[in-house]
Amino acid sequence: MSDQSTVDPEAAERPTTTRGADAGRGELYRRPRGPRTSRIGGVVAGVVLAVVCVVMLSPVLWTAFSVIKPTSVAFLNPPTFTFTPTFDAFVNLWQTTNFYQYLINTAFVAVISTAIALVIGLPAAYALSRSPSWVSVALLVAALVFRALPRTAVVLPMYEIARTLGIYDTRIALALALVAINQPFSIWLLRNFFAAIPKEIDEAAMIDGCTRLSLLRRVIIPLMGPGIITAALFMFLFAFQEYLTAVVLTDVNSATVPVFIATQLGQTLPLLQQAGAASLLLTLPVFVFAFIAQRYLIAGLNAGSVKG
Repeated sequence: MSDQSTVDPEAAERPTTTRGADAGRGELYRRPRGPRTSRIGGVVAGVVLAVVCVVMLSPVLWTAFSVIKPTSVAFLNPPTFTFTPTFDAFVNLWQTTNFYQYLINTAFVAVISTAIALVIGLPAAYALSRSPSWVSVALLVAALVFRALPRTAVVLPMYEIARTLGIYDTRIALALALVAINQPFSIWLLRNFFAAIPKEIDEAAMIDGCTRLSLLRRVIIPLMGPGIITAALFMFLFAFQEYLTAVVLTDVNSATVPVFIATQLGQTLPLLQQAGAASLLLTLPVFVFAFIAQRYLIAGLNAGSVKG
């Protein structure tokens, strides 16, 4: 027999696969794809994401272009894209309306309702996360049902209560109403964050002499920084852009920006441009706030999804 084996030239040119430790089971490990294929896939994914972002932002972009256009060409059909930008809509909005007062009302209501919701929601969510009884489950289900009710079924009784108590058309009445409406969501969200914290931390702190209240204040809440920021961000956004509750519980003194925008619709073209300018000014703080807090928002959502 010859010691030299013959080699098939065609077999030498065919791509080969390597066998790993599981070769006895007939499993083959193929070579990874080259950088060219990965680069093409990344470009395709980037293009698709860019198209999706443009489609989702198209209403905001359309509003922005309509606002900075001269009034004579702002609402032409088909639209024109050759124009000289102008900021007269923003100037008229500040000079001819009380927009600053609407903006102050909106910010005040959003901040106050968020603070009250956190003060109530933190101990409530902690208690529900640590109580394994059927009572906690029943309360969570009841909160979910209340949040799922049509908004009109909740707001109209609040209107009667506000009129009876003499607090109709006040910012505190609107803030309390938003707390009642959005509190179930904050409790559910915070409860998931609390459930992600091991109960052994509670036991260790209580052995050292902490009460439940001091444990919550000194140990648990500092561990929930991202979770609290996430819940506060959602609560703030809900209150900042709420329309139906604000239009029912306010009239003149405490009207918010969404109510003001609704009063400008169907009016003359300059007023319609002012409504667009107000919409952009209402949206801009939301974008800035979300961009600044995005790191904490992602960390909080990840922490809350670990354990239910």
